Amino acid sequence: MSPDGSSGESYAYLGPELTFTESALLTVPGAAAARRVPATSVNAALQLVLDGEVGAAMVPIENSVEGGVTATLDAIAVSDDLRILREVVVPVRFNLLARPGTRLEDVHVVATHSHAMAQCRGWVDGHLPDAEYLPSSSTAAAGVALTGPGPWPWDAAICAPVVGERHDLAVLAEDIGDRSGAVTRFVLVSRPRPLPPRTGSDKTTIVVPLPDDHPGALMEILGQFSARGVNLSRIESRPTGAYLGDYFFSIDAEGHLEDARVADALAGLHRISPATRFLGSYPRADDGIPTVPRHHRDQAFEDADRWIRSLTGRPGDDASAGDPGR
Repeated sequence: MSPDGSSGESYAYLGPELTFTESALLTVPGAAAARRVPATSVNAALQLVLDGEVGAAMVPIENSVEGGVTATLDAIAVSDDLRILREVVVPVRFNLLARPGTRLEDVHVVATHSHAMAQCRGWVDGHLPDAEYLPSSSTAAAGVALTGPGPWPWDAAICAPVVGERHDLAVLAEDIGDRSGAVTRFVLVSRPRPLPPRTGSDKTTIVVPLPDDHPGALMEILGQFSARGVNLSRIESRPTGAYLGDYFFSIDAEGHLEDARVADALAGLHRISPATRFLGSYPRADDGIPTVPRHHRDQAFEDADRWIRSLTGRPGDDASAGDPGR
């Protein structure tokens, strides 16, 4: 597989078919013609990668309404053998689907994925205030289950419209999300491999355990980025599970590991927290290009490095190189 995951090799994804995750995977060049393996959970999809059963897996990592997908954040945080190759952002739209002949007043139990329910909670509370909610492994799984033989543990499912179209389910309500324009961010994850090339519109994901709990500990971590002009697009704390109060931080930073400011920030983080994990540098889905002040650009780092080396008097160093005053 090529570094961007665009070959015809096999992929895993959070299944079953017709999930938003599969839609995200199908945007990857070559994925439509590749073998695609639906997995029952994020952990199962990533385990297929670790076991060498597939080359990469597409999993959800963040939603514009609900925030981080904890199952993914936790799973990729603990492994040194996973890397993010790319991100995909998919608009999400939900319908309430049921077996043909079902009326809205017949719905007493609704099933869907927890993140989908969070995005439709206002509509459900307003239209089905007495309905019980049952969590499902995915939105599609909740809908597809209604096409099988009964008895059915739920009366309706919140799914993508394509599930109803493909399986001839009745549409009880359309576009029931509480926020128009909601999107979910997905990441393509593989075993470690050469980094995707720097594009100038990149993102770097890392995990930083808190070495010890003391006043200013988080500020020390954030200071490594601010001092080098690296903007953060996401930071979330997650419990390590070791004991109450023990956390790690999952961070998305603007820029690529090959950017001097990013590499220098990560080096500083490693000094503070040697267990820091690098999860990948990859192109941003929105193609946004960060504004980098002159003194944080690669040339400024190179000039400063030459100036420091010139002060040591090492043979071959140009004493005037990089000194704008000479």
